[in-house]
Amino acid sequence: MSFPHRPLPSHLRSSSAANASSSASGQSPLLLARINEKKAELASLKELQDLSGALADQMETLEDKLSTLTDGTEAVAAVLSNWGNVLRAISLASTKIPKPKGAEDEVVAEETKVDAGPPLPQTLVRIPVDQAAALESQQGSGD
Repeated sequence: MSFPHRPLPSHLRSSSAANASSSASGQSPLLLARINEKKAELASLKELQDLSGALADQMETLEDKLSTLTDGTEAVAAVLSNWGNVLRAISLASTKIPKPKGAEDEVVAEETKVDAGPPLPQTLVRIPVDQAAALESQQGSGD
């Protein structure tokens, strides 16, 4: 069942238009305030996003540095684990100092007593310096 379409009288049309304009103008400041509030919220969210990205970058940098630190710590642990062996070798070398015997050794022993006080242990590692110098001269002349 459809109702026939009748135009509104002019006095009703003008009052309804006035109500519509007054309600639109009444909501306009509220809408503008809400829009401004949402714009401020959007700006805050964008700033938060930028700061979060910067924080993520810093955390990745920190992760890289911590992995480097972990590798360095493992190397230090390996070196420190060998110190017991090094100290034991030094201790053995210092307790096994050979006592000088014979006339030549007495002269050497007197010199060491005057120069250094107590006798020093023998060298643990011997590096052939003469051979190294010869190799360097051969490499220098070969180039």
